[in-house]
Amino acid sequence: MAANTPVTNLSPKAQEAIVQFYRSCASITSASWNIRDQMLEIDKLYMREMDRTMEDAKARLANASGDPTKFQNVTVPIVMPSVEAAVTYQTSVFLTGVPLFGVSSTAANADAALQMESIIDDQAIKGGWTKELQLLFRDGFKYNFGAAEVSWTRKKVFSPQTDIEFSAKQAKPVETYWEGNTLKRLDPYNIIFDARYKPTEISERAEFAGYTDMLSHIELRAYMYELSYRMNSKQAYESGPGAIGTAFPYDYYIPQLNPRALLDQRAFQAVDWLAWAGLAERKTNISFKNSYFRTTLYARIVPADFGISSAAAHVPQIWKFIIINHSVLIYAERQTNAHNMLPILFIQPNEDGLGYQTKSLARNSEPFQSVGSALVNSAIASRRRSISDRGLYNPSLVDSKHINNDSASAKIPVRPAAYGKPLSEAYFPIPYRDEQSAQAMSDLQAMYRMNEQAIGQNQAQQGQFVKGNKTLFEYQDIMSNASGRSQAISILLESQFFTPLKELLKLNILQYQQTANVFNREIEQVIPIDPVALRQATLEFKVSDGLVPASKQMNTEAFQSAVQTIAAVPQLAEAYNLGPMFSYLFKSQRADVAQFEKSPEEIQYAQAMAQWQQAVAMLSEQLSKMESITPEQMQQLLPPQPMPEQFGISPDGKVPPKPQPPSILQQVIANSNAGT
Repeated sequence: MAANTPVTNLSPKAQEAIVQFYRSCASITSASWNIRDQMLEIDKLYMREMDRTMEDAKARLANASGDPTKFQNVTVPIVMPSVEAAVTYQTSVFLTGVPLFGVSSTAANADAALQMESIIDDQAIKGGWTKELQLLFRDGFKYNFGAAEVSWTRKKVFSPQTDIEFSAKQAKPVETYWEGNTLKRLDPYNIIFDARYKPTEISERAEFAGYTDMLSHIELRAYMYELSYRMNSKQAYESGPGAIGTAFPYDYYIPQLNPRALLDQRAFQAVDWLAWAGLAERKTNISFKNSYFRTTLYARIVPADFGISSAAAHVPQIWKFIIINHSVLIYAERQTNAHNMLPILFIQPNEDGLGYQTKSLARNSEPFQSVGSALVNSAIASRRRSISDRGLYNPSLVDSKHINNDSASAKIPVRPAAYGKPLSEAYFPIPYRDEQSAQAMSDLQAMYRMNEQAIGQNQAQQGQFVKGNKTLFEYQDIMSNASGRSQAISILLESQFFTPLKELLKLNILQYQQTANVFNREIEQVIPIDPVALRQATLEFKVSDGLVPASKQMNTEAFQSAVQTIAAVPQLAEAYNLGPMFSYLFKSQRADVAQFEKSPEEIQYAQAMAQWQQAVAMLSEQLSKMESITPEQMQQLLPPQPMPEQFGISPDGKVPPKPQPPSILQQVIANSNAGT
């Protein structure tokens, strides 16, 4: 499962103490804060599902039954577009680069940097990091709170290999193991954390952090088989969870937000899958349940306090525990990671030092959406009024059921008491006057503008067209100023999340990476990974992202200008080795041209050949003034031709063919022998 070694000698008393510790942590999280209720309310605002009034329900039912004349209430979309615009901006900053995290270093460690970059890019693709990070951004802007787990994982995979004995037509799947960094966004509804610390301080300072997810019994069995060591397997399989919210104060929670959702996941908790599949009657040694809750808990503990025998048992250490159904411990492992952090990182995009009291972007937009919805619904209520036609009637002359008939063409009979009297005495319509709808729509635009000021966005950032006669430069200036607050959030996210994330990724690779071959999709080459070379260069790596690209870290523009200056000034060129400089520049831009560099022996051979050709040219000029010369005299005057073997180059190496004497020299000899 991971590179750390699990503990196999936990006593029953120690296991019980760990489970009790977890239960206390979870209970404190649920008892001290109504976090789930608040997130539920924010999600309803985001999904525009806050209106559960009878009037709206009747209109929805009428529309669903085919009556298009009834007006539903409308929730103005302000929260969701604001959140999505913020997510889109941060996605464009951090998640659009290839690779996701570039690596730069000194020239001496350029090869190691390319290896590190190839590893991170390969793990990001296989782990789907962009999806996880985008979900994390959305959590951050909805709740001003989000978390992701960063861990080194070992899991079983299958590799297709050719085996003629197995089949001549298809490859044989061979079981192997993949190891690498995994990045997982955690469901905020099911996170356990130490609320004594601010979210961005939890990984470094807090005592515990963890999360719960749900598994089927097949998935749990597969997971148990992948663990390098497990305990209490039978007890875990037979410990079925109770009803949601009743078996444990902080049980696994599925929010119910959309009344018209495609399905209700909670209903699957009650399905007896074994009976449904016809397996309940079979005799087995283990009574499996339908589903299980798996809790992963990272905690800073003193092992001696729990009766755990380990090295330095009286020193605080980070441990990982896996508990099934809040009651059975199946895995315990001391975390010996080099980063010494809880591998769960939290984000808080709006951080002002007030911790959990700081409002999220969605909360800041909430009042404008509520007021805007009230304005729109007041206009809709006016439309209902115009259709329903309010009036005054005399119940002794007209029956109420005829007055309130929904049919627009139904006739209204009068009672016998109305005979001989003017019909105006039976019914008097109240004139319909709508003087507020136009003003309501104008006020709605004011709500939009106030929301934009509150969250620091404009219409263009939300993908809306803005009328005007601005020039291109004026528009760019406006957008640059408008994105200032979004850039400030990017800088904050870089400091509180991406910097520790990159540090965790880098240290995990340096500590656990094994020899392998990884394909680099940028230069389209297979890069051999040398863990020793990576560790030797550990202190000189700079891992970049969209906010801090490699071009800023190494200042490639200044480097290019320097190379051009050196090439133009021969005196400077003598002081620098231009070839390796160019290779380093290309490698920093993820283009490896070092394979085309000439070796020092080839350079010396080329220089010697150039000198020899120059001597031959000078000799040919002198010979042209002589009357005649024999080939023997020619060979005596020519300097010895340099040979590859003299410079340590094998004749069959990658060396151009041996040059022949210049044709002008042959012409000189021919002319001299002819007497011209």
